Amino acid sequence: MGDRVLLLATKDTIAYRRRAGRESVASGAELLAAAGPVAAEITVVDVTSEPGWDISPTTMLALGRRVRQAAGEYDGVVLTHGVDTVEETAYLVDLMAGPAAERAAIVLTGAVRALDDQDSDGPGNLAAALAAAADPAARGLGAVVCAAGELHAARWVTLADASEPGGFTSAPYGPLARVVDGKVERLTAPPPRPPYGGGEPEWDVALFKTYPGMDPDVLGGLADRGVRGVVLEGTGQGNVPASLLTAISDVLDDDIPVVVTSRSRYRPGPGEPPRDMGMAVRLGAIPAYGMRAEKARVALMAALGDGYGVDAVRAWFSGL
Repeated sequence: MGDRVLLLATKDTIAYRRRAGRESVASGAELLAAAGPVAAEITVVDVTSEPGWDISPTTMLALGRRVRQAAGEYDGVVLTHGVDTVEETAYLVDLMAGPAAERAAIVLTGAVRALDDQDSDGPGNLAAALAAAADPAARGLGAVVCAAGELHAARWVTLADASEPGGFTSAPYGPLARVVDGKVERLTAPPPRPPYGGGEPEWDVALFKTYPGMDPDVLGGLADRGVRGVVLEGTGQGNVPASLLTAISDVLDDDIPVVVTSRSRYRPGPGEPPRDMGMAVRLGAIPAYGMRAEKARVALMAALGDGYGVDAVRAWFSGL
């Protein structure tokens, strides 16, 4: 018997059919048929989910649990997902998978064009994702996003162009691998496996994009609103407006972790924040080690699941 792969089909654009004057959604079995033959034993399960652009926290966490369980039972797991938020779900799945990611390949994929479009990218993406999930070479990579024949690490992947099938990038690192003739060709080493304590991720994490002249009052009263953690997207290598520094200090005094990231890409050294990190980190905020804001928020959710408070989260992030 060949490798066993579970296909979890959540629909979205990869399954939409819009021609012939009516709209419909293909089942997982229909998606599998469109992808063509795969050298593996495929089990298909249709999963209820909102569209990727409006996916709920409850659904994202449920998908993470479902994939973690399946990774202990199958050689590979493929999850179809809307491309809008696939990078966030992929990283949450990666963080929740823990040791299961060493035993099974975990591949997320989607499409920017409908299933019945003449140049649909969905069948090709799914075929490549299934082939990757069945290939032992993809095990141990952690969760990956498959698009245009490339496998991108969940921690690094970003949808840079939502209008093109090849719109995903892992810059400044590059894709982990590519799928060629149904086989995985490794290109670079994956990022280190993230810390795993087994706790349930905490969803009450706020994300703020900073900008010149930002009113510090937006950071006031977060503890009273039940916010457990904050991510600030700064500039450069983690700079935020000086007008926010007092408010950041007050948030930290309430033992609410503040993680600082950047709207710019940068590559810190292994396990080290940039040496010229901004004043917020010197005040006690936690560097995001090169992660973009959306990923840093997911990471903070996972960190809070393993322990509340600034010190606990700082220790968790130091293991990234």
